[in-house]
Amino acid sequence: MAATLTLYPSSRCRWDQPVRIVVRGLAQRQPVTLRSSLRDEKGTLFRAHARYCADAGGELDLMRVPALGGSFAGLEPMGLLWALEPEKPFWKFQKLDVQTPCFVELEVLDGHEPEGGRLLGRAVHQRDFLAPGVRREPVRAGRVRATLFLPPGPGPFPGIIDLFGLGGGLLEYRASLLAGNGFATLALAYCDFEDLPNAFGNINLDYFEEALCYMLQHPEVRGPGIGLLGISAGADICLSMASFLKNISATVSINGSGFSTNRAICYKETHVPPLGYDVRKSKIVFSGILGIVDVLNDPVGKCENPCMIPIEKAQGPILFIVGQDDRHWRSELLAQIASERLQAHGKEKPQIISYPGTGHYIEPPYFPMCPASPHTIMKKPVMWGGEPRAHSRAQVDAWKHILTFFYTHLVGTHKGPSPKL
Repeated sequence: MAATLTLYPSSRCRWDQPVRIVVRGLAQRQPVTLRSSLRDEKGTLFRAHARYCADAGGELDLMRVPALGGSFAGLEPMGLLWALEPEKPFWKFQKLDVQTPCFVELEVLDGHEPEGGRLLGRAVHQRDFLAPGVRREPVRAGRVRATLFLPPGPGPFPGIIDLFGLGGGLLEYRASLLAGNGFATLALAYCDFEDLPNAFGNINLDYFEEALCYMLQHPEVRGPGIGLLGISAGADICLSMASFLKNISATVSINGSGFSTNRAICYKETHVPPLGYDVRKSKIVFSGILGIVDVLNDPVGKCENPCMIPIEKAQGPILFIVGQDDRHWRSELLAQIASERLQAHGKEKPQIISYPGTGHYIEPPYFPMCPASPHTIMKKPVMWGGEPRAHSRAQVDAWKHILTFFYTHLVGTHKGPSPKL
């Protein structure tokens, strides 16, 4: 092959880490196309491409040279990762088995035709979810169904419980990455997994309290408090846990609602009734994709609505991360309502980090954006929102803030992500 494609600092890294891509051995100002592809565990192919021109020395460094078009344009060193799109419609990239890496194939082709140019160089980039030394321990304790990830080295470590939305199952990829950053993290399932209910009914906090007790009693988890991280309905469960349970030191809500939306929240004798939704307010956006951003019932009375989670009872601080283009529900408005409730009850104004051009699924860094996919309740593809470039940048920045927030409130240091993103 005429060119060499090199990855720095290595051809192998963790998924939440950036990589530098450099092509050498090209002609002066040579036009080339770079392509990337990976196949997920279910066989779906994801692809991206971008057009470039080498510099006067025949070198192409993606940290210095902007893309001229393709799947993205401009100076985007990680564009070949975040711009990956599935060939299968409405397909979301997820990593189900974190014990195996993802392999991204990178190719350099002559000219600016992504399918027709002569192959000049090729490399395979390995992206891991388990950092060296991270331990993965399946948890089947009482009713709790989960996986605990422990950082390398001697403990105890600051602990986090990680929750996803109503799609169900046991998703481990975010927890595994958090463990690589120094946190003992419990990826917790609560429906559609093993002997758990296939469909989630009312949110009974007894189950989540059992998971919290498991973490607090674990010899390698540092007390006295645990952190919570959740997205969508998982964020609302985290807000409920922080409001009703003890020993919660810090909570991160990613595009949560702050309300009991379509299920009652129950803890002992307390019940927060569901706000409810009206599916008649959904509408076809295009190509059979539903828009559901307005189906949630209007919270009359706003911050004093009885369907709102009583977050003023939370012991530790709350960080709200929201996408301004969230098409699932109006996350930015809902975070403002949560802020008003906290302040109305004499609490400090919480930190709200709001990202323009960012949709519902704010994932760890460099995950391809999912603009639309099937919805658990609607049973049809729905629009999640987001503009790929802005969404990708938000994911990188949000990850920094999440790690710093937990370092600050669980460890007591302002240490940032390691290594630096």
